Amino acid sequence: MNPKLEPHKTMMGDNPMLAPRYCGVPTFMRTPLVSDPTLVDIALIGVPYDGAVEARSGARQGPRQIRDMSSMMRAIHHVTRINPYELCRVGDMGDVPFNHIFDVKASHADITDFYERIRRAGAFPLSAGGDHSISLPILRSVASERPVGLIHIDAHTDCCDEEMNSKYSHGTPFRRAVEEELVDPGRTVQIGIRGAANSDECWTYGEKAGIRIIFMEEFTKMGVDNVIAEARRVVGEGPVYITFDVDGIDPAFTPGTGTPEIGGLTPVEVQALVRGFRGLEIIGADVVEVAPPFDPSGNTALVAATMMYEILCIFAESVAGRR
Repeated sequence: MNPKLEPHKTMMGDNPMLAPRYCGVPTFMRTPLVSDPTLVDIALIGVPYDGAVEARSGARQGPRQIRDMSSMMRAIHHVTRINPYELCRVGDMGDVPFNHIFDVKASHADITDFYERIRRAGAFPLSAGGDHSISLPILRSVASERPVGLIHIDAHTDCCDEEMNSKYSHGTPFRRAVEEELVDPGRTVQIGIRGAANSDECWTYGEKAGIRIIFMEEFTKMGVDNVIAEARRVVGEGPVYITFDVDGIDPAFTPGTGTPEIGGLTPVEVQALVRGFRGLEIIGADVVEVAPPFDPSGNTALVAATMMYEILCIFAESVAGRR
């Protein structure tokens, strides 16, 4: 273990993984709260921003509840036996601070500035949103040197040109990311897409740009293993960013989200998908669109925290393998 960071030490010298879940200051996965990104390999970051939502707001409260529910996570994965904390230095870097919360572009700039600190330190981000617009300013940092592949699990493509006369909303980030050459559309796969729309441009844009869209109906016919194989074929070799919107899962399991769509993935299917991406060159990931006001039970945040842990396991293995 790197002596600069002892991932499971508390002020009392105990192992938080063995302490009661309700004790201590909540951090992501009960990791240490750190301010210096040079002390971590993987930075867990909250992005409490939902200023780009056109319908049901509330995702600004997502990181706080995901942190709380992530206290339910343990260290060793029961299938892969990966312990991410033995492979990498993992710490909670806190939340992105915002200076102009009512200005979307300025808030996105705040996000990029924060992530630039992480990138320059040589660390990799795993983030909790926040609405899905946050992926764009994160990509402006992590993909600043070259376009990256994208694995996008969601009910929506988020490739609209505009929403409510704005080009920067939670329905437009990946169209902007392709236009800004942050994402390689030929190495992009979108999984679980479904739901009616008022215009078909959200689907036709991706098809014309070369994005592989796996609608929910095709997912059901293909099955999880074949979808994993197809996704790996699409992204191929090279750096990959993973983004997971909780509305990709059926709202029977994740009602606490801003734009729910019935007929979606199950948590078991998404867990299998994430595990199937083991071995890819992951350079960042996010879990977004948890809106606690719409799920008093906290189950949506628990699903999100669990998917963050699933991603953390394959992410840590990827980072450790490259180093």
